Amino acid sequence: MSRIAARLAQRQGEGRRALVTFITAGDPTLDATAPALHALVRGGADIVELGVPFSDPEAEGPSIQRSSERALAKGVTLADVLHVAAAFRRADADTPVVLMGYLNPVLRMGYEAFAERAAAAGVDGVILVNLPPEEADAAQAALATHGLDLIFLVAPTTQRERAEHIAARASGFIYYVSLKGVTGARHLDVADVERGVAALRAVSDLPVLVGFGIRDAESARAVAARADGVVVGSALVDAMGERATCPERIPAALESWLRPVREAIDER
Repeated sequence: MSRIAARLAQRQGEGRRALVTFITAGDPTLDATAPALHALVRGGADIVELGVPFSDPEAEGPSIQRSSERALAKGVTLADVLHVAAAFRRADADTPVVLMGYLNPVLRMGYEAFAERAAAAGVDGVILVNLPPEEADAAQAALATHGLDLIFLVAPTTQRERAEHIAARASGFIYYVSLKGVTGARHLDVADVERGVAALRAVSDLPVLVGFGIRDAESARAVAARADGVVVGSALVDAMGERATCPERIPAALESWLRPVREAIDER
């Protein structure tokens, strides 16, 4: 059983919801990234998503777009992100790591080389936002060979037939996008989320985790009551960006920000 499956099964067995966090690798610095991941685990994260900086992150809102721009301006590459993942894994053997990004850097490295290097770095899963499931055979085969989950996103506008197709190919978990928009948006409708999650549960036994628009403890609690877990990103990216000139303050800030979110979803 993969680290992702084991962690999610553990939370389900406990009757708890999973908390997933996202930050962008290399923002504000590469040296600050691994300590930030450890701080998020201390704050209650069950799975950490590590964003791969990309020049045209079309699904991202302003916060994550800016974080990618800052990291790219420092020359951060996919290889650097893998080095950060490896550094985190050397000190944490248990927390699942998911890389989240776009197809182009992976294509440039090559599916097989990427999968091999990601597995060696201790990565457990990959989200490639702009990889359609219909074109994912080669990527999925390479990742599966090295024990990596390819995690797909499902949007509120996804029709049932397509959701069934995605669910049949998915592994690890299904990432349900909570709203029509980009990350960090503020028009979350929990009734819509409940309907979307129920529709996915009708076609898949995989855990359904919900992201986009979850920005505080209150919204996390509301969504966690309707899903198997929540993903928080933009607010954490903002917290790191605000401390770019004093990165030594980042771990404490992230841990203190996340802890009330953890408590909120646990006390549902």
